Amino acid sequence: MEQLHINFLLVFAFALIPLILGMIWYSKALFGNAWMAASGMTEEKAKSGNMTLTIGIAYLFSVMLSFIMYSVVIHQMGFVSMLQGQLMVDATKESATAFLNDGIAKYGHEFRTFKHGMLHGTIAAIFMALPFIGTCAIFERRGFKYIMIHSGYWIISLMLLGGAICQFA
Repeated sequence: MEQLHINFLLVFAFALIPLILGMIWYSKALFGNAWMAASGMTEEKAKSGNMTLTIGIAYLFSVMLSFIMYSVVIHQMGFVSMLQGQLMVDATKESATAFLNDGIAKYGHEFRTFKHGMLHGTIAAIFMALPFIGTCAIFERRGFKYIMIHSGYWIISLMLLGGAICQFA
């Protein structure tokens, strides 16, 4: 059952994926200029903030995202979650633990590939990140380009994050 415990070292390491991708995605070489135009950002405004604080908070959010992606991409976490109540009750703990251990021994490595994690990361981005971004953007009167730039970033970020967690966690 060891493989079902969340590896916090990996959570913190994988949280770097969105930050590194963001440095590339929002660079002048890719979508930086288009994003600045679509969001109304200027060079002066971008440089005016405390970058250490900005990156620190962005990293904290990435850690939170990395943590929750475990339950999205690793199906076995749902199996453990389903039995959580039974594992806490002394009268049934032994049978629930045996059932859990047998199930994990038999199915513990099912769907644990980078490709499968990428699939679930993509689905999570399309059905969660896109609606969040899109809803905020339409109320802020942002355009389609703004939504697509940010959504593309999150689709690729969550695809890579999901793949890494599913394969290596």
